[in-house]
Amino acid sequence: MTFDECKYITACGELYRNDLVKDIMPFWLEHGLDRDNGGVYTCLDRDGKLMDATKSVWFQGRFGYVCAYAYNHIEQNPEWLEASRSCIDFIERHCIDTDGHMFFTVTADGRPVQKRRYVFSESFAIIAMAEYAKATGSSQYAAKALALFKNTRHMLLTPGFLPPKTTVEGRSHSITMIMMNVANVLRQVCDDPSLDEQIEVSLYEIEHYLMNHEYKTILETVAPDGSLIDTCAGRTINPGHCIETAWFIMEAARGRKDEAHLNEIALTILDWAYAWGWDEEYGGIINFRDCRNFPPQDYSQDMKFWWPQCETIIAALYAYKITGDGKYLEMHRKAHEWAFAHMKDTEFGEWYGYLHRDGTVAQPAKGNIFKGPFHVPRMLIRSALLCEEILSCRR
Repeated sequence: MTFDECKYITACGELYRNDLVKDIMPFWLEHGLDRDNGGVYTCLDRDGKLMDATKSVWFQGRFGYVCAYAYNHIEQNPEWLEASRSCIDFIERHCIDTDGHMFFTVTADGRPVQKRRYVFSESFAIIAMAEYAKATGSSQYAAKALALFKNTRHMLLTPGFLPPKTTVEGRSHSITMIMMNVANVLRQVCDDPSLDEQIEVSLYEIEHYLMNHEYKTILETVAPDGSLIDTCAGRTINPGHCIETAWFIMEAARGRKDEAHLNEIALTILDWAYAWGWDEEYGGIINFRDCRNFPPQDYSQDMKFWWPQCETIIAALYAYKITGDGKYLEMHRKAHEWAFAHMKDTEFGEWYGYLHRDGTVAQPAKGNIFKGPFHVPRMLIRSALLCEEILSCRR
């Protein structure tokens, strides 16, 4: 590593830690944490004012995970651990229906509002319990996380339990990549064959069904045999999801016999996704593309959301760490500089979530049912750790 590269990585690592500790975590602990009912609110205006007390069940797990993850890797702040426990307790008290399937939204005090066909609420609850178990050394929470993981797999594998989204059969990218990551996080505190099995299944699905070499992308949904579903939905490329999958694979590959092969797959996915997603005119990762270059159907197709920028920062650092290839450090620099110049709110703190294509703010709220304290703090923590790892192995 040259002196300039070393200086750059050092500065980035310091920035990530500082922003997490002095901006992101304080913003959500002050404005989002519900000290009366437990759990966290996410529907916050630009300055942190509560706009809607409806609680996203996703974010009970997501913030529970982030707080424990920060505790485990950044500093052992007892307030973070207490916040993690508050979110997990709220999940266990209010967010699991009688059939074992979790709700999507609940009221401030935990009464059900909406339930959807997906199991993402479960996936985030699992990683929260796993990371909390790691922070506390609690075998009880590790066992709870594993039990919920097995029940989630049961729901996914039981025909008819989760109503199909459409009548068209297919394979889904999103649940495949999420379950791989969930199993990888849980594996740090549990030793169970179902975890390795899930990782193997997800890796196989990604390599043999979801990767489309003709269009050089992962598609969000494919036919059962992996072929293109030639509709607007079937042709959808979500560059942010592809980039997230790339670093999930790099993470899962660590220490495996086939690590080099898996890293090659991950780098291919990252290169493809960056080529589809990076906006050469305005900068930033764009929301959606159509693999045949038709106009994307989604109305937000050319917007810049917060989370794909976060995933690109992580994935590019990961790629640079395992290859030493300067093109990935340049990819990181561009993504990092664009995100911090456009997404960060220097007046009220935290990040904007929704920008127009040219980088101007579309709406200034800091959270809603889908945006909250997850992608940004996870990026800051993971990237700070990657910067440390890069400096250590390059010296």
